[in-house]
This record gives sequence, structure tokens and C-alpha cells, in this order.
Amino acid sequence: MRPYKKILTVFLFLSLLLAIFQLSGLREHFNLAFLQQKITENQFSGLLIFIVLFSLGNLIQIPGWIFLAAAVLTLGKTWGGVATYVAASLSCIITFLTIRMVGGDALRQVKNKLAVRLLTKLDARPIASIVLLRILFQTVPALNYALAMSGVKFRNYLIGTLLGLPLPIIVYCWFFDYLAKSLKIV
Repeated sequence: MRPYKKILTVFLFLSLLLAIFQLSGLREHFNLAFLQQKITENQFSGLLIFIVLFSLGNLIQIPGWIFLAAAVLTLGKTWGGVATYVAASLSCIITFLTIRMVGGDALRQVKNKLAVRLLTKLDARPIASIVLLRILFQTVPALNYALAMSGVKFRNYLIGTLLGLPLPIIVYCWFFDYLAKSLKIV
């Protein structure tokens, strides 16, 4: 399949997934109160639901900070950060594997000077590049889609993701904890 057809297939897949969530009303559950409630009700099953929702949310463009805020406000900055790190890592893995399955390495096949230049830089230092991208963009879904279709090896993606996520998660944990205490939410 030509690269643009693969990219279109990914777009259609993600659009269909979003439409299903939107029309079924499931997208309404991706909010702070619902996530906090699920975590509070039963910490084990609540955390599993949290991980599943984070993974699905990543596929349908729900910002990761909502999940992090819910975890920090419910579990505190330390355990909320740990829960978010696990959920974010698994979410990135699931998104990568799903998009790779649908779109393959479509971006690698695109004959565009900018794409070739960016992929050459990614190939030169894949782990360092992914660490930097994670620090800057965390779990932004578009980043996951692009990396999945870039042809980067899963091993490099995984290592870069696991090394790049802790710093921004720690910073956001401190921020949300400070904000919650300042606003007397917790």
C-alpha cells in the first residue's frame, strides 16, 4: 500500500474510533471527576480502568495531563506520579503498536525532503531523540502516531519513552500538587 494510503487509513481508523467514543457517550467519561471516582472506588480495579482509559484516550486525542491531574489529586503526587508513569508508558506502547499495525512505516516511505531529513536525524540517535521528544511533548498522541509510522525500532521507542517520561511527569506532579494545595482542593 502506498504511504499516503497508509496515512489515510490511520486517519480514518482514528476518526472512526473517535466517532464511536463520541456517539456512544464514552468520551464524556474522560474527565477529572470520573477518573478520580474510578481510582477512589477500588484502587486496584480503579487503576486498571485508569490505565485502559489513558490508553484509549491517547488514541482519541485526550490530553494526558487530565489523567495525571486525576491521579495526583486522588493518590497524591508520589503515588499519582507512579500510576501516571505506568499508565502513560503502557498507553504509548499500545498506541505505537496499534498505529504501527494500521499504518506500518508510512512516514519512512514518504518522499519528502523534510521527512527524509527528520528521519535521518531520528535514525542517527533514535533513543536520545525520543527521550528529548518525550520531555518536550510527553504523551501527545500525534507524536506517538508519527513515531509509530517513522519505522523506528520498537526497542528504541520503548527505551526512549521510558527514559523520557519521568522528568515531565515529576514536574507536572509538583505543579498539580502545588495547585491543589493552593486552591485547597486536597
